[in-house]
Amino acid sequence: MRGRNLGLFLVGACVLAGAMVVSIPGYSAGTGRIFVSNEKGHSISVLDPQTYEVIKTIETSRRPRDMRFNNEQTLLYVACGDDDVIDVIDVATLEVVDYIPTGPSPEDFLFNHDDSVIYVSNEEDSTLSYIDVKEGLVIAEVPTGAEPEGVAMSKDGKTIYVASEVADMVHVIDVEAEAVVENIIVGTRPRRFALTPDESELWVSAELSGEIYIIDLPSYEILDVIKFLPPGFREVDVTPVDLVISKDGATAFVTLGRANHIAYVDVVTREIVDYVLVGSRAWGLALSRDETKMFVTNGLSDDVTIVDVARRRALKSVPVGRVPYGVRIDD
Repeated sequence: MRGRNLGLFLVGACVLAGAMVVSIPGYSAGTGRIFVSNEKGHSISVLDPQTYEVIKTIETSRRPRDMRFNNEQTLLYVACGDDDVIDVIDVATLEVVDYIPTGPSPEDFLFNHDDSVIYVSNEEDSTLSYIDVKEGLVIAEVPTGAEPEGVAMSKDGKTIYVASEVADMVHVIDVEAEAVVENIIVGTRPRRFALTPDESELWVSAELSGEIYIIDLPSYEILDVIKFLPPGFREVDVTPVDLVISKDGATAFVTLGRANHIAYVDVVTREIVDYVLVGSRAWGLALSRDETKMFVTNGLSDDVTIVDVARRRALKSVPVGRVPYGVRIDD
């Protein structure tokens, strides 16, 4: 593995194997800790859930981006784009204990229902890879448009959606058939997804056209397009990336990139309800489990903004590593 100490990982693999079968004294899932991937810092910043201060910086492989917990939330998996691996972090010890090889430049990924397979978008070779987690081997590859990024999956696990940044398309993949069954043209440079709770709509951000496209499921027709323009910004500044829809399906939250704001959108009416100022180049987004707090990574100010969701105001911004990309919460 490039840029890492292989011996460390061999030792870590033994630790991981033990962690899978032995309970760790004093540890339980749901610590509330906030994990932030620093794309150019090659690290994960871990924030205390009470003070929001950084309590640990975990060195990873190069260019960590998307992160996902396993079902038990004992392990955090991190896609590291410049070393073509997914690092595995023990949530109890906050140490890297293993890694899984991927295709070139892994960016976004998710698990199947039992954590046995990872589906990862490989930016450099334009594929979605299926990786057997136990064996650490690629077992299937589905060609996509150029530079795939965002991935989302239906609740039944039968369909995966992949955003192709260069093709300006959303690819609909039949998981069992390992094939693209539909291509949906959207705006310029689609990045991330959110499914409504009833899975009637798929929302996708189009970064360079400054829009959210709303796709009807299962007809794959474009239902609506939402544009954003916070006060004091030009259209060219608005570069939406991440988005999350609340559990009740009422509100969508959208990071607006260079426009330095979060947008609140009424999901039913598709009206923009409010804008909240955060840091510079708002990028990644996560809601706490009770949806009272929102955490936003700001890629150009190297910090994370904590937002009071109900009051629609930023509480504080906390410095992390260089170019924070994604955020996940152990809750």
